[in-house]
Amino acid sequence: MPKNFVAIDLGAESGRAVVGKLEGMQLALTPVHRFPNRAVRVAGHLHWDALRLFDEILIGVQLAAKQCGAIASIGVDTWGVDFGLLDRDGALIGNPYHYRDHRTDGVMARVFDCVPRAQVFATTGIQFMQLNTLYQLFAMRDSPALARARTLLMMPDLFNYWLTGEKLGEFTIATTTQFYDSRQRAWATEMLGRVGLPGDILPRVIPPTTKIGALLPAFADHAGLQATQVIAPACHDTGSAVAAVPARTERFAYISSGTWSLMGVVAPNAVINDATRDFNFTNEGGVGGTFRLLKNIAGLWLVQECRRAWARGGNDLSYDAIVALAERAQPFQMLVDPDHAAFLNPDDMPQAIAQFCASTGQPVPQDPGTFARVALEGLALKYRATLGQLESILGYRLEAIHIVGGGSQNELLCQFTADACARPVYAGPVEATAIGNLLAQALALGEFASWDDARAIVRATFPLETYEPRATGAWDDAYARFSQVMKNAQDQTTSS
Repeated sequence: MPKNFVAIDLGAESGRAVVGKLEGMQLALTPVHRFPNRAVRVAGHLHWDALRLFDEILIGVQLAAKQCGAIASIGVDTWGVDFGLLDRDGALIGNPYHYRDHRTDGVMARVFDCVPRAQVFATTGIQFMQLNTLYQLFAMRDSPALARARTLLMMPDLFNYWLTGEKLGEFTIATTTQFYDSRQRAWATEMLGRVGLPGDILPRVIPPTTKIGALLPAFADHAGLQATQVIAPACHDTGSAVAAVPARTERFAYISSGTWSLMGVVAPNAVINDATRDFNFTNEGGVGGTFRLLKNIAGLWLVQECRRAWARGGNDLSYDAIVALAERAQPFQMLVDPDHAAFLNPDDMPQAIAQFCASTGQPVPQDPGTFARVALEGLALKYRATLGQLESILGYRLEAIHIVGGGSQNELLCQFTADACARPVYAGPVEATAIGNLLAQALALGEFASWDDARAIVRATFPLETYEPRATGAWDDAYARFSQVMKNAQDQTTSS
């Protein structure tokens, strides 16, 4: 009898529970629960509603058992960098902060006063972003909450603790903190001490496919899941998504596309050198002891926030409608860098885009289709810049780009990516994160022997869409303009 595995996949915008069942070389998926994930603003700060999210996890597992029968295991993955603090009794101290909260504004420079920027990178190999756990924790350095803390658990580790009672840290999510030593494969406690942060609150780190333990009786007995194990997949959602990339060759780039775009390659070890530091790449943990050399790019965040702003104004457009309007808009009217600081968390994204265009001497978008096209073209051009940096680091040409995740459904963005990068793009599977999560559980329980087997299952189960490059000359011209726009914007930021 094939086993049922449940993937709990929590993204920055939504969450889902998906049941997977292996039938030969096919993986059957049954989504059983989807729910929104919204930030909550309290006293001027952004937080995650962790208790509600845990309740949604429990609902998802119960629905899985009701609809599909006995559950062999559960795996949880989430976005990176955010965390909860536990007191000496194991109780959560306050609501976990959201990575877009403004309390980290200006914090990076204060950290570098304690430990030079170059040394932080040499130790961790992680991209510099003010939302990283290191800067979030530093912003709390003198807080009563941190003084009370006895354990720090990243978000998936927190949910695993509530499910099993085990306080553990999973490798892929630990590497997102920027205080995990990627060379030594251990917490960078000496560096933390130099910035005045406690290292003794960090849990033991376990690799993906570790069996964490059985569900706590209070939940297992109620739901009839006494035999269900909790297994650590790649608990960072991008780690699970990359595990499901169905590539046949080694020389490929991947893009895990959603609110964020994570673009990179799989490497046997962390790549920490001057080039990766200067290009601001990151080395995050992967499955099978690998690392993911990648760059975090703003992704579909700009489009999502434009849509939210338009809905507040009474123009509630679907994503399909927005993409259709973008497709009809005139190309390359104005160009934006999606990673500019102005777009990190503005109150009004269309206004932020308009102000960026005006400040860089470009026309201002006037309608939703143009706003959306500007965001999507900027994203494709940022992919091209990142691809060039990857090839410079690696010393060879990457032959193809695999796009997985929700953004793989955006046909316009996939074609833009093929055109901008002059590479074939293979799109799918959409549910890559849940698939990678499920396959890690199946591997842990001996359903197949290796990650090569897992990727063969993905190829056999999920068809891909192929996008060949076209009209690349126009994109070459646009890229030259885009590079200048990025330089001008950077110069303005530096001078201010």
